[in-house]
Amino acid sequence: MSTVASAVRPEDDKTLGPLLELDRELVQVSKKIKVLKTIDWPVELETKFIAEFERGNPQLPDPPRRQPDLSGEITALRSIMARLDRGHPIGDWLFKTAWSYLTAAQMLMHVGTDEFTRCSTALYGRPDSVHSSQSASAVDAAQDVISISDDLIGREAIPPVPADIPADVFAERLRERLGGFFDRDKVEVVLNPALPSKATAGSKSINLRSTAMFSELDLAQLTEHEAFVHTATLLNGKHQPYLKSLGLGSPRTTRAQEGLATFSEIITGSIDLARLRRVALRVIMVKRALDGADFIEVFRGFLEAGQTPVESYRSASRIFRGGDVRGRVCFTKDAAYLQGVMIVYIFIRKVLQAGQAEMLPLLFAGRVTTTDVITLSPFLQSGLISRAVYVPPWARNPQRILSLMAFFTAAARFRLDTLDLDSFVAFENALVDESLHASWK
Repeated sequence: MSTVASAVRPEDDKTLGPLLELDRELVQVSKKIKVLKTIDWPVELETKFIAEFERGNPQLPDPPRRQPDLSGEITALRSIMARLDRGHPIGDWLFKTAWSYLTAAQMLMHVGTDEFTRCSTALYGRPDSVHSSQSASAVDAAQDVISISDDLIGREAIPPVPADIPADVFAERLRERLGGFFDRDKVEVVLNPALPSKATAGSKSINLRSTAMFSELDLAQLTEHEAFVHTATLLNGKHQPYLKSLGLGSPRTTRAQEGLATFSEIITGSIDLARLRRVALRVIMVKRALDGADFIEVFRGFLEAGQTPVESYRSASRIFRGGDVRGRVCFTKDAAYLQGVMIVYIFIRKVLQAGQAEMLPLLFAGRVTTTDVITLSPFLQSGLISRAVYVPPWARNPQRILSLMAFFTAAARFRLDTLDLDSFVAFENALVDESLHASWK
């Protein structure tokens, strides 16, 4: 393995130099391949669908079908892949990143077709796939989340979190939270009335739909998920001195990125039960769409699970963007969230268990997968990869994570299904009776 020698600049190294040139080529080629911008639905479709639904006659949406010509980018990516040495860790990492963009480009050129779904599942996975070392799939885990949350607190009993903060007020409060964290970059909070999602994150801004209303929980969740993970990892990648592809949001990193962002919500206590259920429901509904459920059936599935009509429309549209509203052809990205958070959770446990806590901040050094962390970590010492500039507070102290994981792992040994509230009374009374019995002997 070639490393960065103190007397030789990386770009002058016989092995690393050509890889760095291909890294720069990859950054340029990837610029035109914009997955979400290509397949997002216009906001006016929501207004029309909800109006028809309220009249009792919902109709399948008719979103525009955009199929950009990315043949030039595909040719360039294949050229890059052909020149990469997969025997070198950096070469293999770049190859997989290039493959990711190649697959995304093919997906966008086949919007609305079976090929779109094939490419989508290659990038983001299927909710019903089972890893060779496991016995359950993401959809099994999602159904467990729904079942467990139903047992813990009935769906009807989940108190609604009021969304009563106007977007402009919310934006100002979010700016206050971000100012002290992003001290080397300017990250703006931008209001956009045409934003399809409630919020999105880039390296320069957090974007909010100006017509949306927000809650107090949204403030914590957006801070941890969008800002401290999505924006931070993009900026950390852009601050990398040599490997600029770390600043790309390549599709192959989506599972780890969304998993890390959701884990950040969980580990900081920023997530609520309704949001966790929403993440799980999306996994289940992706499976239904793949099995042939159409947009209205998936919409009703979200509705019956307790979401409002507007929330149900937005959740369903996420699944069918780029696909076919009649079913089977869909965008499987939402299935990656739950699988991603499980992978990140297990990975962090294993990293800490192995006594390699220094790997943890590398999760934030750019847009990476858990495999990338293992592959790229040796290059921290050589200087080819620099440490993350922005790391969330929770990830800076492994002792905090260790204590929480140790507690919840131990607590998981106790069964809830054998207990009810009367069990607490019976347990204490039994202790008293046993003590009295022993003292009277």
